[in-house]
Amino acid sequence: MNILTRTNAPGSRSIQKLAEPTTTRFIRVKHIIVALILSIIFFLLFCFVALHAYIAWVLSNPTVAPVYSNPLAAKSMAYENVTFPALDNSRVMHGWYIPAEGSKRTIVFSHGYGANREESWVPMYDLAHYAHSLNYNVLMFDYGFAAEYNKDVATGGKIETQQLLGAIKLAKERDAGQIIVWGFSMGAGTALQAGLQTEDVDAMILDSTFLLEPDTLYHNIKNQIALPRHPSLEILELLFPVLNGTSLNQIPYQQVKSEDYPFPIFFIHGTLDEKAPFGIAEKLASNQSNPLSTVWIVDDSHHELIFREHSRDYLRRVSSFLGKVKTTLNTSIQEE
Repeated sequence: MNILTRTNAPGSRSIQKLAEPTTTRFIRVKHIIVALILSIIFFLLFCFVALHAYIAWVLSNPTVAPVYSNPLAAKSMAYENVTFPALDNSRVMHGWYIPAEGSKRTIVFSHGYGANREESWVPMYDLAHYAHSLNYNVLMFDYGFAAEYNKDVATGGKIETQQLLGAIKLAKERDAGQIIVWGFSMGAGTALQAGLQTEDVDAMILDSTFLLEPDTLYHNIKNQIALPRHPSLEILELLFPVLNGTSLNQIPYQQVKSEDYPFPIFFIHGTLDEKAPFGIAEKLASNQSNPLSTVWIVDDSHHELIFREHSRDYLRRVSSFLGKVKTTLNTSIQEE
């Protein structure tokens, strides 16, 4: 036993000496692999969050073309350049007022996201000319995110509501006895938010209503890029207050979706609307108890293109709605 012990002892020390560097190298390689894996994970997480930050920034800062014409050049309508404050005095708004001789009825146009007062794809000049031909004064203005100077971020209606309320106040100051808000896309959603805060609106026409809420936000993101609903919505909800000062919770979409408005509303929506599913218009319309409120769901029509695609039917239905509103309001005034 002693001989074996003495004989093997030197060899054991040699094996131990060889084993120590091998073990050390293995540990080092293991640490490198772990660090590399963690680096990749953190990099992917950073890219994932950065992508959402980019999406939130783009949504908050839409690219809007400059105003290229005016009512006189486009449709031979005499107009005034007007400025007025947002209701909360947060900024000065710019627009056009197109007077109709002897009229005390005014239509305020509320344009959509990514557009200005001209909203060429509608096209807004055609509808403004049509409204003016019915002897309505017309007010067209730019929301802050579409302003030529000192642009605001887009907030889905939070600050835009104050700007629309400022336009409604201007119409009232111009002696309008009847005020109709005609909104498109997010401008329609903003109109509904404004309707929660004013008694000066007598009716609304809402085309392709877009209401910024988690469902429609994710619907639009999914149309562009395949991101998971969760945690994408949660990340965006954290980023929006940083990038545009607005949390989704500050947009009263739940109240809008359950509100029975005191004035008549004509909802217009296409079944092929890729930005705002037509179910939202059906849901909003179902809440209304005003006998003049109605909804027109147009088969095979697209977001904000319904007038282009069904011009004659569009104008006929709008004319019928406005006629009923006018008659009802005139009757009410006479009874008073």
